[in-house]
Amino acid sequence: MRIVFFGTPEFAVASLDALHQNGCQIVGVVTAPDKPAKRGNSLEPTAVKKYALAHGLNILQPEKLKNEQFLADLRALAADLQIIVAFRMLPEVVWNMPQLGTFNLHASLLPQYRGAAPINWAIINGETETGVTTFFLKHEIDTGDLLLQEKELILPSDNAATLHDKLMLRGASLVLKTVRNIESNSTSPKAQENAQPLKNAPKIFPETCLLDLNQPALRVHNQVRGLAPVPAARIILNGKLHKIHETHLLSEQENGLCPVHLPIGAVYTDLKHLFAFKCFDKWLAVQVIQPEGKKQMPIADFLNGQRAVQEWIVG
Repeated sequence: MRIVFFGTPEFAVASLDALHQNGCQIVGVVTAPDKPAKRGNSLEPTAVKKYALAHGLNILQPEKLKNEQFLADLRALAADLQIIVAFRMLPEVVWNMPQLGTFNLHASLLPQYRGAAPINWAIINGETETGVTTFFLKHEIDTGDLLLQEKELILPSDNAATLHDKLMLRGASLVLKTVRNIESNSTSPKAQENAQPLKNAPKIFPETCLLDLNQPALRVHNQVRGLAPVPAARIILNGKLHKIHETHLLSEQENGLCPVHLPIGAVYTDLKHLFAFKCFDKWLAVQVIQPEGKKQMPIADFLNGQRAVQEWIVG
């Protein structure tokens, strides 16, 4: 089959590599235009473009997906199948072009966690299991007929970065498996069933990152995990923004060492190793913090810079 692959970030590279290394005929790779680098005026190619360049693959970088020249170039590739992994929303004129259709890899067990940030929200919501799904595209986002799914455990030690990497590799394997099934005409697409309450995965905004200490400590802890290392959970301490990269749920014995009379939102520290927030039900200890304008650091290093006990004010 002649395949056109659409993708942009590192998450998509693993799938493209799986296809390329297993002899699939990649006739084109569509990725986002180069963007200015963080420092200097040079343009930075996407992770997918870097891979495509290194392996001599044909690259297309449209500014607009309805551009007539891009559509003409895409038609000229005469793709039998298109594959989407971590790319922007496609217009119907693009996804409806190949004879065998266009399928997408999504980092959740659809129909759960439709949306832009399924990895983050699965952890934020305290899930212990997620997975990857391949499905054919249709008009409504993430609602097309399911092809294949595989589950992945979410460990208590996982954060958004570690789960991203696990799903990236599992997803690459599933993409290749889906292609093989389509090649052999052994697919059995099935409609998504919405019988149970659905959990969505909307885009992460700055307000999503602000910690609400009126929530139970476990919920706050999961929010930190689900946003680490980027964009990172955030809290205002003494008028300055601090990013919280890692927290620790205190045991009952450890929690008993903290003052019981302090209100929700209070901060307690021994100026050595303990720096904890009072949440709705118990205390939550910070392990890695990043003060405004500084690099992230272990909490002991942060406290080492505090010469005396001070009153920490949240908000």
